[in-house]
Amino acid sequence: MNEQTLFHKIRDKQIPSSIVYEDDEVMAFKDIHPKAPTHLLFIAKKDTDFVPSIDDLNEATAHVPGLLIRKAQAFAKAHGISGYQLKFHVGKGGGQEVFYLHLHFLSEQKIEA
Repeated sequence: MNEQTLFHKIRDKQIPSSIVYEDDEVMAFKDIHPKAPTHLLFIAKKDTDFVPSIDDLNEATAHVPGLLIRKAQAFAKAHGISGYQLKFHVGKGGGQEVFYLHLHFLSEQKIEA
């Protein structure tokens, strides 16, 4: 793994964040610059699942986007969220600011968290 990103530090709880979901594989926390009433970021927690961006996926990490999507889907169902958007930003030109693959979860429905 290369240098530690902001999301590595959040994952490792070296810096505070508003974590709304966590299990052995995935963590979700509130975006500090929300674009919707609920704007969360889902990241994979395992070092073996770390990938900087969609462009960097390989055979060993190809499962990570699906993992994040499935966890976001389960989160929505558990919180009664019936409509939401899921987004990956790819590369600087695609709006990616932190090079730790993450899924944006946006909903007009506000969660209690």
